[in-house]
Amino acid sequence: SLLNIGYSPIKAFFVALLTGMVEILGGLTGVMVMSISTKVLPYMMSFAAGAMIFVISDEVVAETHIKGNERLSTYFLLTGFALMAVLDLVMG
Repeated sequence: SLLNIGYSPIKAFFVALLTGMVEILGGLTGVMVMSISTKVLPYMMSFAAGAMIFVISDEVVAETHIKGNERLSTYFLLTGFALMAVLDLVMG
């Protein structure tokens, strides 16, 4: 978190506020693009999925490896992906 890397609480709040404002702009842009054509929906969903996978691989995995549990963290990550794939197959 921003506090852990030395930001003051007020500065961390404003940085989080600014990133939240960017999310609102991105959401509104997505709504406008979707109102023009629904044919772009699969591409937009693919982009969103890729962005989520990037965040997980770049930040969450890196943070779990900091504490020295690299092997256990990796096993649980792979187990989670396998469970997600099985649930997708079972539930359609």
